[in-house]
Amino acid sequence: MNRASRSGPVGVILSVDPDRFAEVVAAARRAGLTVTSEQEVLGSLSGTIEEGRIPALKAVDGVESVDRDRTVRLPPPDAPIQ
Repeated sequence: MNRASRSGPVGVILSVDPDRFAEVVAAARRAGLTVTSEQEVLGSLSGTIEEGRIPALKAVDGVESVDRDRTVRLPPPDAPIQ
């Protein structure tokens, strides 16, 4: 299944201007982001948003980057090297 055929919200991680954190978070919510975690000291937050709303999220003043939330699975430490 490719990204274009996905439906529903996708997970994203945002890097934002830490000096304007609360203002940028509020604007991101207005753009359609459902915030699931805030790390104000780091200037980042995560959440979910509809795929088609990602360009609007990237356009929010103070949003420095938007990356998809990805899951990385590692083999157990005793697994053979692949």
